[in-house]
Amino acid sequence: MIERTPIFNFICYTILALGLLIALLPFAIVIIASTLDLQAVNTVPMPLVPSSHFWDNVREAWVRADLGNKLLHSIIFAVSVAAGKVLLSSMAAFTIVYFRFPGRSLIFWMIFITLMLPLEVRIVPTYSIAANALQPFQAILDVTGLTWLIATVFRLQVKLEWGLLNSYPGLVLPLVATATGTFLYRQFYLTVPDELAEASKMDGSGPIRFFVDVLLPLSRPNMIALFTIMFVWAWNQYLWPLLITTDPKFGIAVTELKTLIPSEFGLPDWNVAMAGTLIIMSPPLILVILMQRWFVRGLISTEK
Repeated sequence: MIERTPIFNFICYTILALGLLIALLPFAIVIIASTLDLQAVNTVPMPLVPSSHFWDNVREAWVRADLGNKLLHSIIFAVSVAAGKVLLSSMAAFTIVYFRFPGRSLIFWMIFITLMLPLEVRIVPTYSIAANALQPFQAILDVTGLTWLIATVFRLQVKLEWGLLNSYPGLVLPLVATATGTFLYRQFYLTVPDELAEASKMDGSGPIRFFVDVLLPLSRPNMIALFTIMFVWAWNQYLWPLLITTDPKFGIAVTELKTLIPSEFGLPDWNVAMAGTLIIMSPPLILVILMQRWFVRGLISTEK
């Protein structure tokens, strides 16, 4: 046990305060820059005193980047990805924990190994599938010779196509699978007493009713914590939405931030860019603040 002394406490609080200052310094600079005018924000060194041009910069960023529609698209995208991850991971973990079938441990570890394959590694095959979601089925038909057989017998050329580019399914579906969520739910389900499953079976409840009426209410803190993490993760996605949305009307707020960055020969209005950054970062920040109690409870709670 470490003995607490005034000197030790002073050192610890000093280190924590220094770390907090380092973490908040970039946010402070962004906030101050968003309140300055064009001349002040390009002054070297930049003034560290807020000015009175914040709402003018916010209005300019809102109109220039069309943030009204883009924030709506981002909210739909992030909520859909987070909800899909929560639902899919809870069902996958339920199947692995409560159903006895050969190879279930192997299946879990195969899912877990996908943590080593981030989106950037599998971006090319994922984009290929999103461009034509029926491509694997077309490949099966070609390999098995069914395409040739149908063309020979019925004089029909089978060509399966279903493009997901510039659509919400194309944005959401490739991102809903999560090994992290499956692992968290599996670890939680393993701590649930077996007596609950036995009592539910004696009451005549089937697997679906046990899952909906017993496990989901018990896992509410975990569900909210996972939803919060995945919402922030999906909100900050840049590469996949940039590739999948070639039509500007399907763009999200994070990718549209590039329209506020001054070009090489453009007006260096970094104050407008910083104001747009504050607008875009506000929704996940508000969500984390509102869900903070449930978020912490879901990560550290052991009560059942």
